[in-house]
Amino acid sequence: MSFIWSLIVGGVIGWLAGLIAGRNIPGGIIGNIIAGFVGAWLGTAILGNWGPHVADFAIIPAIIGAVVLVLLLSFIMRAFRKAG
Repeated sequence: MSFIWSLIVGGVIGWLAGLIAGRNIPGGIIGNIIAGFVGAWLGTAILGNWGPHVADFAIIPAIIGAVVLVLLLSFIMRAFRKAG
């Protein structure tokens, strides 16, 4: 049950990151979950493991990391579209 809870929280973090960044995450729900997990890892690696925790995610660093990830991916995808 904790794995399902982690998927839900990761999806919500990815969805919030897309809303905050104002960018769409490719892949829909799966993309949101991946962005949430990778963003949580990135945010925790950069900012540390502080703030409120839900399903083993430090929420504030996870959201910040996911926003950074979404912005980086959108800039990379935009550069590939211009080059192609």
